[in-house]
Amino acid sequence: MYKYKLVLEYDGTNYRGWQAQKNAKSIQGALISVAGGFFGQPVDIQGAGRTDAGVHALAQVAHLEISHKIDPDVLRMNLNDNLPASINVLRVENALPRFHARHHALGRSYLYLIARRRTAFGKRYVWWVKDRLDFTRMEETVNRFQGFHDFISFADKKMDKGVSTRVNVERVELKKFGDIIALRIVASHFLWKMVRRIVGVTVEAGRGNLSGHDIEKMVSAYSELPARFTAPPSGLFLEKVLYEGDRLSEIKLPLCLL
Repeated sequence: MYKYKLVLEYDGTNYRGWQAQKNAKSIQGALISVAGGFFGQPVDIQGAGRTDAGVHALAQVAHLEISHKIDPDVLRMNLNDNLPASINVLRVENALPRFHARHHALGRSYLYLIARRRTAFGKRYVWWVKDRLDFTRMEETVNRFQGFHDFISFADKKMDKGVSTRVNVERVELKKFGDIIALRIVASHFLWKMVRRIVGVTVEAGRGNLSGHDIEKMVSAYSELPARFTAPPSGLFLEKVLYEGDRLSEIKLPLCLL
């Protein structure tokens, strides 16, 4: 068997998420269908993480295992020739037989984009917040999420049973790009809806509706408040999957918003 590492970008607006599922469009399902048609046999494609419905990716990683040996560039071109325009394979690399896109990932970086004005071109990729936002208060808020905490208040109740809700958030950053506020959060893994609820709480603090004490209470003990503030999926991007030796560059806006 031969294994290949795929790095891909996608617009998740019209998909029910990464994971293949019956009677619903998914990124993984589209890849498996196209690759299976190209090789003329079933293929196994596994991703580094499951993005939710409507969430995008700048550099999702997956591995493909097949009995055929093929030039990585030929595979990339053939996949892109048959994938919908909303999915693009950036590169394909030969991978070691034991490589696993999810199990060997050391961290993940998500980027969330908040627009402070109405936009005709980026609506699919931002959350437009009409209220005035206090950037300094938002910075103070995101700093409270950094470190090792129990994020049960920020996880969806429907998440997999038995999964630990303790997560080490390695870094949280905010940066302004004109009328866009970009929030980056880096951790080894994330709970279902955790990033969107952190963003929602941060925006609510920026509106002046939550204090630092309110945030501390949500992090130190279970609260149902973060669920009320869940940010929409449109502004969320899986920015990068980190493997041994990888480093993050400075925050940049995605091509769709330049």
